Amino acid sequence: MLTNATDAADARSLKVPDARLHYELRGQGPLVVLVGAPMDAAAFAPLAGLLAADHTVLTTDPRGINRSRLDDPEQDSTPQLRADDLSRLIAHVDAGPAVVVGSSGGAVSALALAQAHPELVHTVIAHEPPLIELLEDREQLRAGTEETVAAYLADGVIGAWKKFFAQAGIFMPEPVVEQMFGGARDAQQVADERRWFAHEMRASTYWRPDLAALRRAACRIMVGIGEDSTGQLCDRTARALARALDTQPAAFPGGHTGFVDNPDAFASCLRTVMHDS
Repeated sequence: MLTNATDAADARSLKVPDARLHYELRGQGPLVVLVGAPMDAAAFAPLAGLLAADHTVLTTDPRGINRSRLDDPEQDSTPQLRADDLSRLIAHVDAGPAVVVGSSGGAVSALALAQAHPELVHTVIAHEPPLIELLEDREQLRAGTEETVAAYLADGVIGAWKKFFAQAGIFMPEPVVEQMFGGARDAQQVADERRWFAHEMRASTYWRPDLAALRRAACRIMVGIGEDSTGQLCDRTARALARALDTQPAAFPGGHTGFVDNPDAFASCLRTVMHDS
């Protein structure tokens, strides 16, 4: 079991248009990029440490999140901008083409990267991308998203999270939500949360992939689902993407954040999937 994975990271920064990106490198070998949105590099540290035994592993804070600072803090975070950031990071470390593993909004970033810069990746594993535009009830889901964002921006933090979990199909008891998001909280966590609601959620969930471009891309596109996510929104969107790409989704241990909850099991499964690619 790996401990103190963050201590093994080589933390650096890269200036890109409109931002300076924080990124971390671990290990040696073929390049694997682990990316979230809005999750930052710290969430992937245990998984990255495990994979670093035989890979170069790149993690990053997405633009505007935590240590990746924007010139204009009010700039929206779009999949296209985040894909451009990833392309610059991969080119900068000069270890590609890469396996890019994206989770949630990071899976959307990875798919946008495959569309715009397929030469930089040989495999994309999109784990539960929240692509609601692929679903038949997209209009209802867009309306729910707008209500959630509006609630948050009206200082209804707990109410917004209740709406979010309900639409996501994730059962979360009210006392737990109040304990998690009420009272004193870390200032950086709150800033990143506000940025996600105000400047990132819509662009990530409303993005519609160019399915034809993904089908003809030279890189391999795989879709990941959590074994414990059945029936949740991101399970539905991931399965819809897999059907649209005529591919079979790969099941990973845990739920939407299985790589955080059980990085050892997730790493073992990921190695198998990468080897099969």
